[in-house]
Amino acid sequence: MSIFVIAVVSFLTGLIASLGLGGGMVLIIYLAIFTGMGQLEAQGINLIFFIPIALISIILHTRSKLIIWKKIIPSIITGAIAALLFSFIASMLGSEILSKIFSVFIIIIGIRELIKKSNKENTNNNI
Repeated sequence: MSIFVIAVVSFLTGLIASLGLGGGMVLIIYLAIFTGMGQLEAQGINLIFFIPIALISIILHTRSKLIIWKKIIPSIITGAIAALLFSFIASMLGSEILSKIFSVFIIIIGIRELIKKSNKENTNNNI
């Protein structure tokens, strides 16, 4: 894979992720499967391309008055602390174990979404 292809895929998935559609997960899976990249490296590239897009999203949402900063500050602080802590833990685990944990997480999320969708359909049918 050329660096240009990876950059384009990374940019597009970062854009999708900023819309809340899970582009980061798509990018990590793409990099791990199609490029043979390790889990930690794939997550690092995902962050490199996601952060600028996220900043643009924050600016646009702030201009539209969709962000209430007084309520978000505690989340930012605790999120930053958790990110630092778990990035340290992830670096100690290594790529192989991290890939397995990520796979289990994706399966759990998929099952949850299937159940959630099934419950919504049952609720709509009962109305």
